[in-house]
Amino acid sequence: MTRAFDGFDWDIGNRAKCQKHGVSIAAIESLFSGPIAILPDPAHSIRETRLKAIGYTEQGRAVFLIFTERRRGARRLLRPISARYMHVKEIKAYEKAIAQLGQ
Repeated sequence: MTRAFDGFDWDIGNRAKCQKHGVSIAAIESLFSGPIAILPDPAHSIRETRLKAIGYTEQGRAVFLIFTERRRGARRLLRPISARYMHVKEIKAYEKAIAQLGQ
C-alpha cells in the first residue's frame, strides 16, 4: 500500500471506538506524517481488506491502529477502525524488528 491518500473517513462510530482507548483523532492522523509500518490483517479481513499500522505520534507515543481504505468518488480515504497506545513490551518487540530490518 502506498502512503498517498486524500484524507480520513471519520464518523461518530469510528471516532468513539478509537477514542475509547484514549487515542485522539489528531494522534491517529499524525501517525501518517512519520515512519510507519503497515501490515495486512487477514484474520479480520472477512468483508473488506483491513490493515495494521504501527508508528509514533508527533508526541512520540507508539500507537497500534487497525484501518481500511475507502473510496469516495475519486478520493482515497483511510478509515480508522480501532486504535490504542502500545504497551512497553510491544514497543520493544516492534523496535527490535525494525532494527533487524535495517541490518
